[in-house]
Amino acid sequence: MNKDQIKGAAKEVAGKVQGGVGKATGSKEHEAKGALREAEGKVQKTVGDAREVLDDAVDKAGGRH
Repeated sequence: MNKDQIKGAAKEVAGKVQGGVGKATGSKEHEAKGALREAEGKVQKTVGDAREVLDDAVDKAGGRH
């Protein structure tokens, strides 16, 4: 697991919480900010996942010493 995967997952959870709080309080602004933060987290986690796959492929190919 790399830093992008961890940070992305954390942002995703924080966005869900923020969106839920916004929904509970009737704040459309917080709902929107939460959705945006959640989306940012998903993208960052996906980048981390891709990096992990690439690193594994390089390791298997013997590219790292």
